[in-house]
Amino acid sequence: MPIKIPDELPARRHLEDEGVVVMDERDAVRQDVRPMRIAVLNLMPKKESTETQLTRLIGATPLQVELTLLTTGSYVPTNVSQKHLSAFYHTWEDVKDQKFDGLIVTGAPIETLPFEDVHYWAEMNRIFDWTQSNVHSTFNICWGAQAALKHFRDIPKHELPGKMFGVFEHTVTAPGNTLLRGFNDTFQIPVSRHTETRKEDLPEDPMLQVLAESPESGLCLVQDQRYRQIYIFNHLEYDARTLADEYNRDASQGLPIDVPKNYFPDDDPAQEPPNRWRAHAHLLFSNWINDVYQSVPFEIEDIGKMAAE
Repeated sequence: MPIKIPDELPARRHLEDEGVVVMDERDAVRQDVRPMRIAVLNLMPKKESTETQLTRLIGATPLQVELTLLTTGSYVPTNVSQKHLSAFYHTWEDVKDQKFDGLIVTGAPIETLPFEDVHYWAEMNRIFDWTQSNVHSTFNICWGAQAALKHFRDIPKHELPGKMFGVFEHTVTAPGNTLLRGFNDTFQIPVSRHTETRKEDLPEDPMLQVLAESPESGLCLVQDQRYRQIYIFNHLEYDARTLADEYNRDASQGLPIDVPKNYFPDDDPAQEPPNRWRAHAHLLFSNWINDVYQSVPFEIEDIGKMAAE
């Protein structure tokens, strides 16, 4: 089944060029199925790039997915045109009375700020509370994962002495977990962050499980069944050149930045970096969507009722 996104969304053209099947509202209503409703709270400054990266992964699943793009209402992003926001995005306040099978919360370039100093921190707390009654499963990425862990578990983030930047090998620590179905014992994933969440800060709780980690870059993937949250601190969704673009941006501005580790061939920024994580990105997102599909109530209005009871 394809993913349903607005006809004019820039990501649509990229997905069609890659062979991802997309559909419009007219075609979607002909199919006698309940589409999965997935929302993306996009906190990244380059919203169009993030839209393409995530819809590529969501659209590769065999289910019909209806995508809703969200932005914060308490803070208006300045790195994207207001025309794009008004055409394709809703604020959380617009949809807070609706139910969703899944929610993806992206990272944000604010990780060195204390949580309480983030302009939209109060709204983020309301959104995380809302997921307990209106979202079946939430997938939090990078800063979004740190923010969710702070909200649900009061777990701090720690500033690193230097940016953790590159492609690092990670080890699967819970091979029987359905989110890791089909994964190799070790896999590579892009990392780009100035802070970390430490394993020793996690509470002892059998419903909070570390799924993947690295001896060099630390925690990667954690599942929290108590609150129906997934936390990933790194970026399987990244394109092959995303780290290169970050490196070139900072280098051109004279900012202190090291060449990303294990990324460019021969550590030479003049060479084209290969994508060595694409297959595992598709695996993780398809496994997540399959788990949601298998466990979510058929009647979407029943989402959250069991938790409330």
